[in-house]
Amino acid sequence: MQIPATQALIFLPFVLPICFHVAFTDLRDMRITNQAVILLVVVFALVGPFVMPLPDYGWRWLYLVIALVVGMVLNAAGAMGAGDAKFIAAAAPFIHLGDISVLIRLLAAVLLAAVVSHRVVKRTPLRRLAPHWQSWDKVGDFPMGLALGGTLALYLVLGAFHGS
Repeated sequence: MQIPATQALIFLPFVLPICFHVAFTDLRDMRITNQAVILLVVVFALVGPFVMPLPDYGWRWLYLVIALVVGMVLNAAGAMGAGDAKFIAAAAPFIHLGDISVLIRLLAAVLLAAVVSHRVVKRTPLRRLAPHWQSWDKVGDFPMGLALGGTLALYLVLGAFHGS
């Protein structure tokens, strides 16, 4: 992985609780809150300059803008939810450009695991642990925050152990 291990390790304790919150609220309410997205951007804004060279830090803001524009287009086309688009944009600066192929494979694996896990739990007695979650009853929708938050968290964990 291209992300420096130290960078991933320092971001991790700040980003991990946000990822868990995003997964939880999307499962429970089928929405990713603006507060979580803003907090993720604030973490990057405050921690980023201390863990990466300033030119890299500056370029990473461009990743956020590009991801937000693409996400807005996909949202307008009905291909993704607005919260998903905003979370992807807020998460983009944390990703090293050299790790895009790793990230795509990681997202595919996490998304598959998330869909299978959600569908299995939905149809078993485990569902009784959280009987009022909206994601159980949504037809045609999936709480992508579970996969997106999981992907960012796992990317940083893997980066902390296998980064450059």
